[in-house]
Amino acid sequence: MRKGERGIRIFGGRDVRETVENPATGKEEEQRRTVFFPVSVFDMGQTDLIDEEAGDPADIARALTGEDVAGIYDAVSDYLTGKGWTVEREAIAGAAHGYTDPEARRVAIDADLSPAQAAKTALHEAAHVILHAEEDHAEYVEHRGVKETEAESVAYIVAGILGLDTTAYSVGYVAGWSKCDADTIKATAANVLRAAHALADALTEPEPAAEAVEPAA
Repeated sequence: MRKGERGIRIFGGRDVRETVENPATGKEEEQRRTVFFPVSVFDMGQTDLIDEEAGDPADIARALTGEDVAGIYDAVSDYLTGKGWTVEREAIAGAAHGYTDPEARRVAIDADLSPAQAAKTALHEAAHVILHAEEDHAEYVEHRGVKETEAESVAYIVAGILGLDTTAYSVGYVAGWSKCDADTIKATAANVLRAAHALADALTEPEPAAEAVEPAA
């Protein structure tokens, strides 16, 4: 880390479980609660190489590799499908990993992405659906830096809650679109937390408990 560099403040989140007393039954029950908090992170571009002969790791640290162990992609796909959207994998030219088409109510994810990156991208596009799908396209174009900062911040938070660390990709993405501007990131806070709450709750909603069956007499 270069001396004098300032961290980028973005939101993080995690699930906590606590035991509370049910006022109706008087019994103790385990309750899940999502906690959101600001964290300081640093972009790869704010660092200097320790060993210059080893090469710059920035080129290989961006895209996520590995599996989608938690099944995030399928969960996001099911969530969006339930909202009336179509989610598909396809070859996408250029640098984009995915896109959202509000008119067609369709989300596309690049077919060549690793399972982990596809899961992260699905969360990013789901955030666009929640926050920006109803906006005029001109609004998105005019304030694209803010919109992309919001979507990736939501993806970073929710992925972390679900056990997928997207720091290697998300920090650089947010830094690029926000231009490391603290005011821009602060301005996104309310929307980011609102969408992160909605998406995390939808993807981590506990299954209803099975009804007890009375034994036959």
